[in-house]
Amino acid sequence: MIRICSKCGALLLDDSEDCSFCNAPPDERTQVRAPAVISSVADDADEPEWRLEVSRRLEQYRARRGHLLGDDSQPDLPFREPGAALNVDVDDDIPEHPRSRPASRQRHAERVEIRVQSELDFSSAVDDRARPQTALVPVAALGQRRWAAAIDLLFLGLTCAGFLGLFRSLGGQITLDKTTAVIYLVIGYLFYALYFSIFITLAGATPGMQLRGLSIVRLDGSLPETRQLLWRSFGYLLSGATLTLGFLWALWDEDRFTWQDRISQTYITAAAPLLDGNSFEAPPQQTFAHK
Repeated sequence: MIRICSKCGALLLDDSEDCSFCNAPPDERTQVRAPAVISSVADDADEPEWRLEVSRRLEQYRARRGHLLGDDSQPDLPFREPGAALNVDVDDDIPEHPRSRPASRQRHAERVEIRVQSELDFSSAVDDRARPQTALVPVAALGQRRWAAAIDLLFLGLTCAGFLGLFRSLGGQITLDKTTAVIYLVIGYLFYALYFSIFITLAGATPGMQLRGLSIVRLDGSLPETRQLLWRSFGYLLSGATLTLGFLWALWDEDRFTWQDRISQTYITAAAPLLDGNSFEAPPQQTFAHK
């Protein structure tokens, strides 16, 4: 038997008639017997006794206050209007709003111009090709130039022989060892350089050319300038330093030009030079270069 004080609701644990909390007499209390169901429920639920006691006292307190209801669960949260039913059909298709696409940028057409460089035209350049520009003053034949070169070599050899005779007459001795041979070659090259430099620069032609009736002209057929004659003298020095390779170049050149012809933009001709590059009048025969 579990007895509870009707005045304060305290649990009477012993068999005494007075309540230990309010000291009320037994006639003023109403003994309430707990139904046997509680113990059975406690046994079935396997809950502690103190938790069942707290639940029972809470029910008695609500009974005294008049708030004992059949359903004391938490009311619905006021998320919708009262009386409105929430009817949601899962099978209904929810309309999907079309996703708005960002407006595409308008691409402006860009114009790209590709300019192809035109072919370079060198035909209008002055003295564009190192070859004779007029048929009135052709290049001298190789045979004529060989005869002129032979005459020049003869004069050059006689000059070297005269200096060697003078050297021997003064008591010098001529030997044929390697050192002496190198010295002879150097001296011979110096005579060659002086011979062509002096006659080409000052006279405009060597003695061999003058005897064969040959002269030096520019590409347009007129007499060359002093600057061109200096370059031609340098070409003779270069051709002689390479063991006459510059002279042999005329054998396979398309215009029969030598190195000195290409370097100085001049050539040897058997025709009379023109007075001016644009005229057809031939000047009188001269022995010195046109300054």
